[in-house]
Amino acid sequence: MGSCLLCKAESRLISQGMGVCLSCLRVRPQEALSVALDRHAATRQALGLPGRPPRAEGGVRCRLCSQGCSIGEGERGFCGLRRVEQGRLTHIAGTPRRGWLHWYRDPLPTNCVADWVCPGHTAYGRHNLAVFYASCTLDCLFCQNSQFRYTDPRRERDGSVEALSAAALAALATESTFCVCFFGGDPASQMPHALAAGRRLADRGVRVCWETAGTMNERALIQALALTIESSGSFKFDLKAFDPALHQALTGGSNQQALKNFALAVERAADRSEIHTLVASTPLVPGYIDGEEVHRIAGFIASHNPEIPYALLAFYPHDRMRDLPRTPRRLAEEALEAAHTAGLANVRVGNVHLLTND
Repeated sequence: MGSCLLCKAESRLISQGMGVCLSCLRVRPQEALSVALDRHAATRQALGLPGRPPRAEGGVRCRLCSQGCSIGEGERGFCGLRRVEQGRLTHIAGTPRRGWLHWYRDPLPTNCVADWVCPGHTAYGRHNLAVFYASCTLDCLFCQNSQFRYTDPRRERDGSVEALSAAALAALATESTFCVCFFGGDPASQMPHALAAGRRLADRGVRVCWETAGTMNERALIQALALTIESSGSFKFDLKAFDPALHQALTGGSNQQALKNFALAVERAADRSEIHTLVASTPLVPGYIDGEEVHRIAGFIASHNPEIPYALLAFYPHDRMRDLPRTPRRLAEEALEAAHTAGLANVRVGNVHLLTND
C-alpha cells in the first residue's frame, strides 16, 4: 500500500518510487513534480549518475538530446556518457568508434512491439540483430532494463555489456540477419554510433529498426528515419505519457521533443503507405496511465495519421515501481476502447500474458 506525500491518499496504485498520486500530478502538477523529481535524483545519485540534467552556469552545452545538459568542468551529462574536460565536451561512449552495448541474435518471429504489422513476423529461420544500448536519455521509474545503470562505460567490458565500434557491430550481421533493432536503454543516447552502424547494415540489405522514446535531436531523427525508410524497417516511438507533468514524473524528462519528433516522422513517412514505418506504444502503468491518458496520446497520434499502429503494453513491476501490480485486464480494455474512441484504427494490447483479472 503506497501513500501520496501531498494529499495523503493511500492506495496500492500509488508507487513509493514516485511518491505522489496521479490526481495530484494533474491537479497540483508543480508540487507533485517536485516530489517525483526528488525521488529520481536520490536514486540516480546513489548510482553515481547526475540527479538532474546539469545546468552549470557557463558550462558546455550538449545538444544531442532533449535534456539539453549544460555540463560544468569535471561533470557528466544526464546520460552518463558525456563529460567536460579542460573546457571540452568528451564522449565516454556513443561515437562511431565506441558504443556501449549488449547485442544478441533474436530468432524471428520475436516479441517485437511492431510484430503484428512487421514482415519479420513471418521471417522464419532468420533473426533480428538486437542491439541494446546500455545508456539512456531518460530515467523511467518502471524501466524494464534498468540493469544497464549498474555498468561502467569506462571499461571495455562489464558483464554482457561491451565497448564495440560501429564497424565491428555491423560486421556481426550474417546472411540470416533480417533486421537490426536499436533499443535499450535508448539509442537516443548513442545516436552517432547507431547511425554509423545502421548505415553499414542498410548497405548490406538489413532492415534498420528503432525502439526509442524519441528524445534525440531533430537532425539525428531525420537521419535515422531515412535509414528506416530506405531499408523498409520500422521506427517505434514509445509515447509514455501525453501530460507534461506526468511524463516528467515517470521518466525524469520532458516529452516536448518526442512529440515534435513524432509529428516530423509522420510527415517524412507520409508517402510510404505500403508498409508501416511508424509504430507507437504506451506502457499501461497501473495508477498512472489510465483511459484518459491513453485517449490523449491516441488523439495526438490520430491527429497526424489514424492508421498508425498503436500498441498498449501490459506492465510488469520493475525497477523503482516494483510495488505496483501488473496491468489489470479491465485497464487494458478501457485503454483499448479509449484509443479507438480517439480515432485510431489499428490498436492492440501487447504482453497479454502479463494481464491480471483483478
